[in-house]
Amino acid sequence: MQSSAATVQEYIEQLPEDRKDAMNKLRTVINENLPHGFDERMNYGMPGWVVPHSTYAPGYHCDPKLPLPFLSIASQKSFIALYHMGVYADDALHDWFVAEFPNHSKYKLDMGKSCIRFKKPDAIPYELIAQLVSKITPENCIDLYEKGLKR
Repeated sequence: MQSSAATVQEYIEQLPEDRKDAMNKLRTVINENLPHGFDERMNYGMPGWVVPHSTYAPGYHCDPKLPLPFLSIASQKSFIALYHMGVYADDALHDWFVAEFPNHSKYKLDMGKSCIRFKKPDAIPYELIAQLVSKITPENCIDLYEKGLKR
């Protein structure tokens, strides 16, 4: 569900009350642990972190006017989603996350290619998310992206 919010704060303010605390905390954990060089902004109708054009001038191949997307969070109809391009593009990071998840949650991992879904806002493993987002720099993100394009 894409939002028409112009800012991340506006997006969070428009959320149902039962999602605001979890989304605010998730945003804070990401901002406090993400390596320097990513920009936070609304991207594809949800809060996202991107590699800005000032770092990666070509932008996103699907629409070069857009910066290279890396990470997003969203309040979907029945879950909170974390979209992380690193777990999609880096097999070692994916395998680490899958192996580590049971050490941080009593719930079964609900994950697609880049989407990690949390059906219970109070069950988000914030410490694990902090570790995950700290593992890829903008330069790593660019390298993974370019390797994926050349396949």
